[in-house]
Amino acid sequence: MKTASHVVVIGGGLSGLSAAVACADAGARVSLFESRPRLGGATWSFERGGLTFDNGQHVYLRCCISYRRFLDRLGTADLAPLQQRLAIPILRPSARGVRVAWIKRNSLPAPANLAASLLRYSHLSVRDRLGVSRAVLALKRLSLDDPALDAETLGAFLSRHGQSKAAIDHFWNLITLPTVNLPAEQASLALGAKVFRTGLLDDSSAGDVGWAEVPLDRLHVEPAARLIERLGGEVHRRAKVTAIDLVTKDDTSVASGVVVDGEHVAADAVVVAVPHRSAADLLPREALVNPEELERLGTSPIVDVHFVYDRKVTDLRIAAGVDTPVQFVFDKTVASGLDPNDGQVLAVSISGADAEHGERPEVLIDRYRAALGELFPRAGSARVVDAVVSREHEATFRGIPGTAKLRPGPKTGVRNCYLAGAWTDTGWPATMEGATRSGERAAAAVLQSIGNSTQTLGAVGEKVVA
Repeated sequence: MKTASHVVVIGGGLSGLSAAVACADAGARVSLFESRPRLGGATWSFERGGLTFDNGQHVYLRCCISYRRFLDRLGTADLAPLQQRLAIPILRPSARGVRVAWIKRNSLPAPANLAASLLRYSHLSVRDRLGVSRAVLALKRLSLDDPALDAETLGAFLSRHGQSKAAIDHFWNLITLPTVNLPAEQASLALGAKVFRTGLLDDSSAGDVGWAEVPLDRLHVEPAARLIERLGGEVHRRAKVTAIDLVTKDDTSVASGVVVDGEHVAADAVVVAVPHRSAADLLPREALVNPEELERLGTSPIVDVHFVYDRKVTDLRIAAGVDTPVQFVFDKTVASGLDPNDGQVLAVSISGADAEHGERPEVLIDRYRAALGELFPRAGSARVVDAVVSREHEATFRGIPGTAKLRPGPKTGVRNCYLAGAWTDTGWPATMEGATRSGERAAAAVLQSIGNSTQTLGAVGEKVVA
């Protein structure tokens, strides 16, 4: 760039932060506006009783290269280490105690890396274990580029390939629920196939799991804000963008800036990185051919229940459950700031939480306290020092069949106005990888359009049309 072009980013979630960092790295002058007092979007932290909790448990896989690249740029990747090899204990309460089976990989090429684990997976009958292997091979034969995959559910595909209800509940949904945020019987086959192929079946190490050992604010939120400012940009909290201003140039609508708290802020390019429903309200009519389609993306909630115990109740850092309300549970003691000698913090994560998101906190706390007591006998005799429920009512778009065609790419019908967000067409479900990937793609489109710019559009003085 001959002079620094001005890029306005609307939204301080992961997609907005990653877009802003990429633009600032390329030499643009970035202004990021977030309407809320905090950054992070759906990945944020809060304090309570001297401890720090994340609004939800967020993990990533080794195949999440965009998110990992983002952490590397922030210098915080070491704070969210990956497992050396995928290994997740699956707990199942029974009258004779808790039964444990593992989903883990070995060093063989995929999908043989999971074969030994599946054959020993005691939560399924021998017949179902063999059936899972056949369905895995059927998934391997799918083309992820086939649009027909978005016409049916993953559940329908699995049933067609001989998967029993037990196999879907005790194996397939262990992975589908936390990644697509829907059970297999509702999730699009396109998204389900993407998860299993990219995360488990195409590369041996792709499914190794990583998660933060510090609060998310320390992992990627505040480090990103500091980096943007260090590169000459500005980060504004409590700054609500109410409109995108346009000018007419060569019979084309061009973004000239935004309106923030009633004032025009000129820009060479605008990145809209807000949830899809907010984007539909903010974008000019010219931006999308069918803006009402964004509403059809729907939403799917996530609920987390956090427990602070007065003692250590489990040695496991991560575990999943079947035949229990507990989907996944994580040891967040160190991340919360609690001294391990003083107790333990566990976070229960419930994805696809349509039923749970409207329930009273005390109901959820009682249910999951009892469920953890079934899975971890020591929890039954431990004292719960504190418990808190966090909710994301609109955590993700609802990845049902038909949503692929509703997800727009980074470019819009307004020149110099771009989209970012895990709900855009990233090819991924609404995950941290999808969010950072969308930010990178939006930034690439911005830089392509303004790379040779020598002045801001807002200074040209063309007629404002909206």
